Amino acid sequence: MGIINSIKETLSKAVFTPKTLLSGRGGLHMAQILLSLVTFLLSAFRGKGTHSYWNYAMFTWAFCPIMTLIITIIEMFKLDIVLDLFCMDWSDFATGMAMSSTLMTVSVAITFVNFYACLKCFYSLIICLFAILAGVVYTLEVVKDKICDRKRGSYLAALPGFFKVLEAFVSCMIFVSLTGFRDKPALIICVIAYIIPFPILPLIIATNILKKLKTCLPFNLDRFVFIFLVISVVLYIFAAIVWPIFMFRNNPRPSDCPPSYCIWAIQFMVAFFTYVNLILFSIDLVFTLLGICGFKRS
Repeated sequence: MGIINSIKETLSKAVFTPKTLLSGRGGLHMAQILLSLVTFLLSAFRGKGTHSYWNYAMFTWAFCPIMTLIITIIEMFKLDIVLDLFCMDWSDFATGMAMSSTLMTVSVAITFVNFYACLKCFYSLIICLFAILAGVVYTLEVVKDKICDRKRGSYLAALPGFFKVLEAFVSCMIFVSLTGFRDKPALIICVIAYIIPFPILPLIIATNILKKLKTCLPFNLDRFVFIFLVISVVLYIFAAIVWPIFMFRNNPRPSDCPPSYCIWAIQFMVAFFTYVNLILFSIDLVFTLLGICGFKRS
């Protein structure tokens, strides 16, 4: 009976509270949604870009405000209290999503400025301005949560979860940069090495967020994560060696390759992000082995 009464009491707190929109957090959410959607519409009217970075930017400016809107609606109806009771640490999830959205919007702003900004391109400069503002308001929410409110995450907003988010993010940057590999079997194997860890990362993140699901697994998740990290490090060591050799052997940077964009520069970005992810997976593995900074030993 005690459990039933506790559930009833929790459900009774789930009421419509529009005043949450007038709080500092609510104001930031409204600004995030507005700026991201304006940036998305301006970029859509500008027309499709010439490479996959434009698609990545459009996805970011659509995905981030949608997630922010969902979080706002849940908090406005106090459904986060119900989610806290049944399946997840809502504060950790909301802060973690703000950190992830900050990572995405800031990287998109930098990418868009690099590829599309020029002194004579007034319309593109307007898009860049709104993209930068969107990144700033998402950053402000993270600063508010982590520094002003001193919120401590249990997974997604803590180092173990955010490392997984970083690894997935860098993998996405590798995928949007892939080009010039189809006629080289060794590079195709590298692409397979990039693909193998990627779908497992969101599953690990989701399982750790949904605590009830984690307790129902027929295996030890922490041990699975350790094995996954070992395999990922091995795969990225292979790619870090093979990709530069087979991509850049007898393929120096062209003299007419501009600083902001050329095929060679994008191919170089794949190598750069490969080393970044290798470092991230290696640190993740070492911290997991040592059981420090909130990482759990298997």
